[in-house]
Amino acid sequence: MSERPIFEPIEKGDVLVKRHEVEFKWYPGFSKEQKQKSIQSLHQEALNQTSIKNILEISTKSIKDIGVKTSAFNLSMSTRSGQYASVESFYQGSKVFEKGGPYLDIYNKSSLDSKRDDRLKSSGELLKFKFYGTSWGLNDHFYDWLYLNALLQNTKLAEELLEYSAFSDIEFNPKKSYNCQAYAAALYKSAVLRDYPLSDIKDPRKFKELFPTQKLLNFQLELF
Repeated sequence: MSERPIFEPIEKGDVLVKRHEVEFKWYPGFSKEQKQKSIQSLHQEALNQTSIKNILEISTKSIKDIGVKTSAFNLSMSTRSGQYASVESFYQGSKVFEKGGPYLDIYNKSSLDSKRDDRLKSSGELLKFKFYGTSWGLNDHFYDWLYLNALLQNTKLAEELLEYSAFSDIEFNPKKSYNCQAYAAALYKSAVLRDYPLSDIKDPRKFKELFPTQKLLNFQLELF
């Protein structure tokens, strides 16, 4: 047995996204087929344990095409300067370490190559993120900001996401990961349900006002 979170958007109250820990049968192996068996098991147990229906897996292993397209490896966006990259590549390339970064050339790499760039492991401790002149602390939810902005540029995908009640990411391990694409998707739907001015999300300052840290889940705290 294993355990993974399901993230449910909440329309009212102080909690924007509710996290449900679900125990399910894990199917070992690295193949897509094995991952999808685990996903199906997770969603069935989520239904049994929480009564949540219509859950979307957001990852490259998702059974549904929309889940694959909205994974951070595939979901892409453009900056004002015309730089086009995936959420993953922008995230990795914006890291600032003790001994280097941000490594802006990573923006031009594929998602897989950006995540595997050797400098991300040899530059010392991660200190912050820097994206086009704006610095983000480790607890400032830079990843979520990137993901939401990418959804704003991909309106058809964003609209399709709204059809789902909750989101999962079979690859996410809170003991090893700083961020979660399923959580970011749930945060987007929560913002829509609450009629937040979505255009304000583009501005980092306004994003932080709309989504104060105390209302967001902080996965970093689970790493230590």
